[in-house]
Amino acid sequence: MSRRHLPSLTAMQCFEASARHLSFTRAANELNLTQSAVSKQVAQLESVLEHPLFRRVRKRLQVTPEGSLYLTEVRKILAQVEMSTRYMQSYGGQSEVLNVTTLPTFGARWLIPRLKGFRFRHPDIYLNISNRVEPFDLDEQHVDVAFFFGHGAWPKADCIKLLGEEVVAVCSPSVLPVGGINDPLALTQLVLLQSATRPEAWHDWFAAQGLYTEHSYHGPRFDTYSMTLRAARAGCGVALVPRFLAEEELAAGQLVTPWSFSLTSRDAYYLAFPEYKAELAKVKGFVQWILEHLEHPLLENVAEPNGVGHSRY
Repeated sequence: MSRRHLPSLTAMQCFEASARHLSFTRAANELNLTQSAVSKQVAQLESVLEHPLFRRVRKRLQVTPEGSLYLTEVRKILAQVEMSTRYMQSYGGQSEVLNVTTLPTFGARWLIPRLKGFRFRHPDIYLNISNRVEPFDLDEQHVDVAFFFGHGAWPKADCIKLLGEEVVAVCSPSVLPVGGINDPLALTQLVLLQSATRPEAWHDWFAAQGLYTEHSYHGPRFDTYSMTLRAARAGCGVALVPRFLAEEELAAGQLVTPWSFSLTSRDAYYLAFPEYKAELAKVKGFVQWILEHLEHPLLENVAEPNGVGHSRY
């Protein structure tokens, strides 16, 4: 296979600075290079791309349409390189990064409060936490631990059940009629807030009570439960959410449950990690920490190493 001829980072830096200043001279001053060196780097880049990046008009530079298109990509690349470099510079030689993914609202409301103190017990483990909603491959995305909602199965991964889910209707007290409601179908008059990841939620909630309404799928749709809860607090309508995600607002009286019925989900929240990473110290340390901070009987398994299931943690 022939070696691909790719531009250097120096050439990209010269192009980006020249496009920003519209001057090779000012770009050279910023990069501590000569004007001819910057010009040469840009010319080599144009040769590789086989497209002109600048026009010279009355001794001034103008970025071509092709240059503008490439500039957007170059800035992304340079920003990523800088971020990755600074990221690694912040760690000591003996430190390990643990890549963790989570559902957005679950991560913000359930996971993050349980991380307090983790750094003190595991000073050599640096957490890199990101949000993911769509399915993905743990290996391809270099993920060490993933939190997800589902049936408890993940290809080539060990899964540990964390908690189940009780779904309830919540809304701002300001939207309720005086005296409350005496029929769950009355909620349709308050606007049903929809979750993009659970399009059947309202239909299932009504059906579990032997009810049907054509309004089950009508209403503004939100990507995350955080957005749905915020909309409910603002009085935009009634949200159907896992009770544990709304505990803060319910306790503060910012949200109320207009109808007491709750629906237990068939699925649950799980922690997953690649099978071959099960014995890595950083993974074991993190899983152990999560189980210790779970109000859940799974913690009973921790004391039995090398047992069945996930008891090794």
